[in-house]
Amino acid sequence: MVNELLINLVNSVLGVGKRTSKGNQAYHCPFCNHHKPKLEINFTENKEGINPWNCWVCNTKGKKLYYLFKKLKASPEKFQELGKLTKTNIKVDDIIVEEKIELPKEFKSIINNNDIIAKKAYKYLKERNVTNEDIIKYNIGYCAFGKYKNMVIIPSYDENGELNYFISRSFEKDAFIKYRNPDCSRDIIAFELFINWSSPLILCEGAFDALAIKRNAIPLLGKNLQKTLLKKIITSEVEKIYIALDTDAIRQALQHCEYLMNQGKKVYLVELEGKDPSEMGFSYFTKLIQNTLPLDEYNLMERKISLI
Repeated sequence: MVNELLINLVNSVLGVGKRTSKGNQAYHCPFCNHHKPKLEINFTENKEGINPWNCWVCNTKGKKLYYLFKKLKASPEKFQELGKLTKTNIKVDDIIVEEKIELPKEFKSIINNNDIIAKKAYKYLKERNVTNEDIIKYNIGYCAFGKYKNMVIIPSYDENGELNYFISRSFEKDAFIKYRNPDCSRDIIAFELFINWSSPLILCEGAFDALAIKRNAIPLLGKNLQKTLLKKIITSEVEKIYIALDTDAIRQALQHCEYLMNQGKKVYLVELEGKDPSEMGFSYFTKLIQNTLPLDEYNLMERKISLI
């Protein structure tokens, strides 16, 4: 059932929308100012208070209207009404909009871009087996100037569609600096927007590994499990967890396996055979996953002893 009162509230913030063929409402996007109504919102009622919204042009998206209102700096009165209609507890303190990480000001989209630098970035992504679907889904772009000059930019969004990190990788051959990290904490859940917390989870090292795996994969942005991700895994419904770190990180991988097993999770140690998932490709990695058996205490101890 569609919540008409909620539609009226959003209309008062965004302007009157148009009903789509899918039963959603389409609005003129305030983030890209496209001339057609491309910001689509699902107003179907549900117990979780989730109303997914997405602009089909600039790819600004989220799962809850609270974060849309927050981006738009709606008034406290609008937030209070939203809380009543969605049956969610919105505190006054939460209404304050905090400045968060932003994409580089030089960031540009790669898709449908005929710029010569964009073509070089696109060629590099194709060489890394990144598809057009991946580029659109993850909003992958590039920078031709500035601090991230000649680098592809892979944004990461949290479960509410808020940017929480981005990965930058040079597409120049023999680049002196291959990666350049943004000035913010890595204690985030990368690609959280696309994670299903009730399905098997795959933990890998890098963003390109997660892109190659293509399903429910979280890049650790290194070899360590950060506190925020660890807490989310432990408290989630996830039962099966695949650890797929590079072969030089076997000790860290075993530590992660042991800890998660002690938390009651069924853990699989994926042997990468000297290649990372981005080098293997989707098909090969999928076969590897299918042939991986869950670890038990005996197997874990055996692996740990083999490293002594």
